[in-house]
Amino acid sequence: MPAAETPPTLAHRALYLDVAERLRQQIFARQIEPGAWVDEQKLAADFGISRTPLREALKVLAVEGLVTMKPRRGAYVTEMSREDVSQVYHLLGLLEADAARSVAARASDEQRALLVQLHEKLERQSRQRDAFFAANEQFHMALLEIAGNRWAKNLVTDLRKVMKLNRHHSLFKQGRLADSLAEHRALMAAIAARKPAEAARLMQAHFENGLEAAA
Repeated sequence: MPAAETPPTLAHRALYLDVAERLRQQIFARQIEPGAWVDEQKLAADFGISRTPLREALKVLAVEGLVTMKPRRGAYVTEMSREDVSQVYHLLGLLEADAARSVAARASDEQRALLVQLHEKLERQSRQRDAFFAANEQFHMALLEIAGNRWAKNLVTDLRKVMKLNRHHSLFKQGRLADSLAEHRALMAAIAARKPAEAARLMQAHFENGLEAAA
């Protein structure tokens, strides 16, 4: 009786997911610019892999919206049009406003304390752009986690990845970072006061203001 073969899929799956993450970070760091063609042959050589796991990784990024596959032309880093940016901000505003409403209504004292800690971290990082971006995303994702809707969290995770492709990030605009912090403070006050409708309104306005700054 022949020996049972070890399924090869686990190692392959881990490899292409690792490649997808490396590519994702290169895209976020603008090492591969929006609109740029993805040179599969060069990347495979740089990573020391065959083109098979690289192509599987590109499929992952295509599902996330970070790359666009074009027939007979290959993969390109997705470019965000003004309409794309508007649609992403609109969806984020709806999903995160709903999360803010839920958190203001039902969050425990411990969960509220966590948000306070994350907001204080955001305030401390206001002079360091990259650190501020990371702290801001951590705050927003914690809010989604506390709200407890895993479907909304998954959607926001993907939308936030795509939003990083926007060349004209709203926080780059002069004065927008300070305004964003002020909006966060108002949101925290509404959550502390357990005012769900107010928290939702403020979060919606936060994204509307971000979109205006990004335009």
